[in-house]
Amino acid sequence: MTIKRLFDFVEYLKETYPHEDALVSKINGKWEKTSSVEFYEKANKFSRGLIKLGVQPDDKIAIISHNNQTKWNITDIGILQVGAQDVPVYPTISADDYEYIFNHAEVKYIIVSNEEILEKVNQVKTNIPSLQGVFTFEPITGERSWQEIMDLGADMSLQAVLDERKKAVKEDDLATLIYTSGTTGRPKGVMLTHKNVVTTVISSAKRVPKLPNDARVISFLPSCHIFERMIHYLYYYRGFRIYFAESIDQIGENIREVKPHLFTAVPRLIEKVYDKIVAKGQELTGIKKALFFWAIKVGEQFDFDKINKFPYSLKLKLARKLIFSKWREALGGELMYIVSGSAALQPRLQRVFNAATLFILEGYGLTETSGVVSVNSPNEIWKIGTVGRPIDIVEVKIADDGEILAKGPNMLVGYYKDPEKTAEVFTDGYFHTGDIGILDQDGVLKITDRKKEMFKTSGGKYVAPQLIENAMKQSPFIEQIMVIGEGQKLVAALIQPAFDFVKEWAKRHNLNVGQTFEEIANNPKVKERIMQEVEKYNEGFGKWEKIKIIELTPDEWTVDAGHLTPTMKLKRRVVKEKYNDLYNKIYDNL
Repeated sequence: MTIKRLFDFVEYLKETYPHEDALVSKINGKWEKTSSVEFYEKANKFSRGLIKLGVQPDDKIAIISHNNQTKWNITDIGILQVGAQDVPVYPTISADDYEYIFNHAEVKYIIVSNEEILEKVNQVKTNIPSLQGVFTFEPITGERSWQEIMDLGADMSLQAVLDERKKAVKEDDLATLIYTSGTTGRPKGVMLTHKNVVTTVISSAKRVPKLPNDARVISFLPSCHIFERMIHYLYYYRGFRIYFAESIDQIGENIREVKPHLFTAVPRLIEKVYDKIVAKGQELTGIKKALFFWAIKVGEQFDFDKINKFPYSLKLKLARKLIFSKWREALGGELMYIVSGSAALQPRLQRVFNAATLFILEGYGLTETSGVVSVNSPNEIWKIGTVGRPIDIVEVKIADDGEILAKGPNMLVGYYKDPEKTAEVFTDGYFHTGDIGILDQDGVLKITDRKKEMFKTSGGKYVAPQLIENAMKQSPFIEQIMVIGEGQKLVAALIQPAFDFVKEWAKRHNLNVGQTFEEIANNPKVKERIMQEVEKYNEGFGKWEKIKIIELTPDEWTVDAGHLTPTMKLKRRVVKEKYNDLYNKIYDNL
């Protein structure tokens, strides 16, 4: 069959891959399976329920869930089939942002997963004139349940109406409104059509390496983010079985249960996995510890052109057998690939994971590009430290100022109700990504920084903070870092120490650095040791880029506290505001 609309993927899945476990969620401690056929039938049932509820083409329905689950995917397809659009929303944003999005999109219904999100929605729902009802995935006393819509859909007499609705949906019709979390200002509603996302999926699927026919994947990045959502459609297309993790806190346990062949991640999560592995290595003693860190050094030298060259090939074989095999076991034993996106990944981590045969396919895209511009893959030229070649539907060129411009059928049709902003981001059909990069002689794309994040010192020198931050985060002492210095005489940094590692380091050296985050951050020995790390990584940068002064923050940088976006990117303005006293301490005395 020809796939033109997003819901066509589910029919294709039913016809091509009749799995018993197409979608699997853990409910009350038990993995509950939904087959390919059941998925298709339940999506139809949900669509019929929406029709009975009075949902019309082009109505907007918001979905907010604290975790990924089968109901989310049924809801998504059910909404699209009736010609309506879904508005997926991050659960972690403020009630104020909820109110803005619901009003801007003029949502008719809101579907939430649990009581915690419902409470936030209840704070603002009386301020949403378009709102006709709120439903909940989980049964909550006194609230309208998601099951109510499913029960309405039991009326098979509405199937003919649904068939007509589905037929009326065209590939150029709007499918979804995704509000970018943004690092500054109000969220923008990115308008993506069925064609935008379908073409991305089909083109990106060519980059997915060969996997077993019954490949299992585990999903834990938010479904409301275009990266994970696009990947779900790709999983349907390739017939992969999707297991939904219970929560980010239980991801390790769920991975060991599911034994996935592939999953998607953002760099921050890969860094956390690596940090945990290294922490375990620190606990070893004698020859075991020596072998562990020898293997990491072998991994750090990994490159594809070296794997068959002696003596490196022998060292790699030994490291894989003695050490890296245990890493694989900890991640289920069958993991073959990790797809990384949303931000730049440290090349060193990519080398080490690739050496461990946990191959990382790093890609690049934005919400505005339906999630993908380019991706590394063994099916293509694969270069560590890059994001691969653009997929075959995308044309990329580099502007005179270094900005990456992209053109293709997957570019947004515009920002909702904002023709001025839409006009600003297009030039001759090319979308301005806001990222700085280069295309090498093989047409492989490398990202160097965000255009908006680059700054000039008072000496007129440009600084690309993300490059410096990524280098510094190689240190086990540094959990998070933000490089500062716009308009200043020198470059400095605000650093969140890796508190657990610092405690372990202090214990090994019989140092008393305190127990609370504040005590650790204010300890001169800790600051001195972290400055040594900074100076080590400073060596890779020009004189004007080197970090001269640091200040340590006394708390963790998190999504909930507002330091990070839901995809774990730095909210630079927020971080600077939160630690304005430390910023002033650095620059007021110069």
